[in-house]
Parts: sequence; structure tokens; C-alpha cells
Amino acid sequence: MASKGRKAPMPGVVLQAMPRGDDAPVRLGFTVTKKVGNAVIRNRTRRRLKEAARLLLQDHPVSGFDLVLIGRDGTRGRPFSDLRKDIQRAMKKVGVA
Repeated sequence: MASKGRKAPMPGVVLQAMPRGDDAPVRLGFTVTKKVGNAVIRNRTRRRLKEAARLLLQDHPVSGFDLVLIGRDGTRGRPFSDLRKDIQRAMKKVGVA
């Protein structure tokens, strides 16, 4: 997916988007590598990404895309409102929203 899709790096997150060519609801994937920290820190980071994406997609539904949110080291310390803005800007940058 990374080679064919569009990618938008932001301070708190990296977004990869791949258009599917249908009108089905968006499919989301989340990943946080071991470089970010131990399992507790990675899971907390993943939960923050999931909640930020859930709130954003609740307000602005998207269809026809597969999205992958990649947590960075800065994701866990980033203020939640800034994290939501990062995801929103990344979605606009790749043409999802």
C-alpha cells in the first residue's frame, strides 16, 4: 500500500491513504513501531490515535478509502487537540477530506 497510496507526514502522525474505488465506509488501520516505546506506551499511543480518528470521522464521514495511521514518538506527548488537527490536515493533504 505504501508504494501505491498517498502519504502525509505530520508532527504527531503519518497518514497513508489508498483509494478503493467504491462507496463503502472507510477502513482504518493503526500501527506503532517498537521505536516508540514498550508495549504499554505503544498501546496507549494506538488508543490515542483510535480515539482521535473516531471523533474526526464521526464529524466528517469518509468513504472509499483505506487509511493507515502510523504513530510516531511525538504522538504520545502531543496535546490531543493538536493530534486531531494533525490527522485532519493529513487527510486534506492526501485528498480524503
